[in-house]
Amino acid sequence: MHQVKVFLFLIVLIFSLILPLPANAVVCRDVNGHHICILNIKRSAKKYWEYRATASIDGITQPSKIYECRDRVKILPNGTILRFANEDVTEVICSIFRRY
Repeated sequence: MHQVKVFLFLIVLIFSLILPLPANAVVCRDVNGHHICILNIKRSAKKYWEYRATASIDGITQPSKIYECRDRVKILPNGTILRFANEDVTEVICSIFRRY
């Protein structure tokens, strides 16, 4: 009985080492002289044109915002709604999936 437990433990250990860990892919682009990286992005299941994203500009992490690419607005963490200006981050985020 003890050998069976040891064998099962070894099988679980081997499979846990073989399975790949999830990768954190970071999308980075150079736009208008700025290095922009999308650190985390989640697409809304209900509104495919809406993304919640955290980005960094020139290595400085920006607060997470909701980007509505169809209506061209972003929603700040405090609920303020702003129209897209000529911002590099919004273009990078909205260009990831051009379905809007």
